[in-house]
Amino acid sequence: MSQNKTLENNVALEQEIWQQLLRASVDKHHEWRSPVLVTNGLNDWPEARTVILRAVNINKKQLTFYTDSRSQKVNQLLQNPKAMMVFWSKRLNWQLRIKATIAIKSEGAEVQKTWDKVKHSPSAGDYLSAQAPSEILHHPQDFSVQRLQTKVHFAILIAQVITIDWLALSRNGHQRAMIDANGFHQITP
Repeated sequence: MSQNKTLENNVALEQEIWQQLLRASVDKHHEWRSPVLVTNGLNDWPEARTVILRAVNINKKQLTFYTDSRSQKVNQLLQNPKAMMVFWSKRLNWQLRIKATIAIKSEGAEVQKTWDKVKHSPSAGDYLSAQAPSEILHHPQDFSVQRLQTKVHFAILIAQVITIDWLALSRNGHQRAMIDANGFHQITP
């Protein structure tokens, strides 16, 4: 295969990865809609949790997620903004491991505009709870009654993609590539 053909294939694959991410941000059934986000825990243990991909900016290479501004992941990211996300698609037989730095936005026009859309959704209550995420409930039966308050604890996480590690599993042989600021590199699976 010529070098030009290889380059074209690499560009096409990178575009396909980003198109799949974009699709996952709007298609609730896409398997990449709910990746695992891993942060550095404050107790020296990695912390992993499933998050929902809300938006993708292909030109800026950014992924957007929502969270409660009091969550442990916010404190962890304030201490160390480096994170990793793992996406798996059984349909594609593709895994992505994305390294990113994450910025937290909890106020301002962009946050308010986004909250104005979210506040009418079923998930709005998640950001209106009197109790912070992971807080011990001393009277769990009272949680739903006391749950909602008027103070909003909504934040946007913007992940600036640094590297994408793509792995395609196939009976005909696995393929793997690294995409970073230096370009596209095929690597050993």
